[in-house]
Amino acid sequence: MAKKRRLFEGSMVALVTPFSKGAIDEKNLRGLLDFHLKAKTDVIIPCGTTGESATLSHEEHERLMSFVVDYVGGKVPVICGAGSNNTEEALRLIRHAKKIKADGVLVVTPYYNKPTQEGLRRHYEFLASKVDIPMVLYNVPGRTAVSLKPETVAHLSKIPTVVAVKEASGNLDQVDHIRNLCDITVLSGDDNLTLAMMAIGARGVISVTANVVPGRVREMVHAALEGRWDDGLKIHEFLYPLSKALFLETNPIPVKAALALMGKIRPEYRLPLCEMSAENHAKLAQTLKKAGVV
Repeated sequence: MAKKRRLFEGSMVALVTPFSKGAIDEKNLRGLLDFHLKAKTDVIIPCGTTGESATLSHEEHERLMSFVVDYVGGKVPVICGAGSNNTEEALRLIRHAKKIKADGVLVVTPYYNKPTQEGLRRHYEFLASKVDIPMVLYNVPGRTAVSLKPETVAHLSKIPTVVAVKEASGNLDQVDHIRNLCDITVLSGDDNLTLAMMAIGARGVISVTANVVPGRVREMVHAALEGRWDDGLKIHEFLYPLSKALFLETNPIPVKAALALMGKIRPEYRLPLCEMSAENHAKLAQTLKKAGVV
């Protein structure tokens, strides 16, 4: 089995997009980026699901990618969310990521269309053939209604620029199957399963929880990477209730509510997302208080 070069591993944050009065809140965005740089987050990922990419205009999406790449200034890698259910639209976003010298792109499986595995292969092969930039496949069937089968991941892993897969199916057997078929870097897309995934070979996480406690997520991931499993388990036990609370409602509703309670952003969403129910917000606040976050 040919070894793939591991470009991305560690604790990677799926960054929220702060809004103020309907527009991207660049002041608080700077604050979030400073928060992650100080915490030594390994990779920053704007414009993903947690960044509410589905409600960003094309212009906003490109401007947000550029803003983050420019502000981070090479201190850590930036992987830009650049997926779409329209292959040509994904190509436009990937070309922009290449133009601004992003370190890579995160490309979700096309949602709503429900392509076949052959359609998925052609989608990613087409994109990789047009732009030479490291690509992370993103499998999240709960959002997209289609799953990248391990055999498809193995086929795509032969493309030199396909360097990793974010696996958010919640299925550990899927991770094992991928690892048995190819040497692509597997990244957890489920915070509560990160340590378990790393125990069977994943190399890190693209994390929602890292928005709130980036230092602790990084500590757990690096403990696992270094084989310090007892240390990793202790941190997992601390993070687990927090990660569960951050998914009491649809992501990124709870994580933005948490960051608002921490005074880092305004509690603002774009429809069809809206604020948490009062009951769940109280549960989240209690969990954050117990964890010492607020």
